[in-house]
Amino acid sequence: MSTAVGVNVLRWSALGFGVFYGIYHQASISARDRHANAQQEYKHKEDLISQAKAEWAKTHPSEAPKSPGAKADPNNPNADLNTVLGITDEK
Repeated sequence: MSTAVGVNVLRWSALGFGVFYGIYHQASISARDRHANAQQEYKHKEDLISQAKAEWAKTHPSEAPKSPGAKADPNNPNADLNTVLGITDEK
């Protein structure tokens, strides 16, 4: 009779361990899937932003600076003072 009790304890312990392992494994699979979906969604948004920036650059070419360092408009608060005054580094 004591062997039957030991076998039953072993069976119920294995069942309990299997249930808890199944719950843990399912949670890890779900977390991995959520992470993959979040990364895919982020990449999709990043692609949309880069496409929108490219379209905006195509439709607004006049707003791009003509020369990268020289701003000669005296009314612009970000104007380069040397360029406005006509001072150059060339000799």
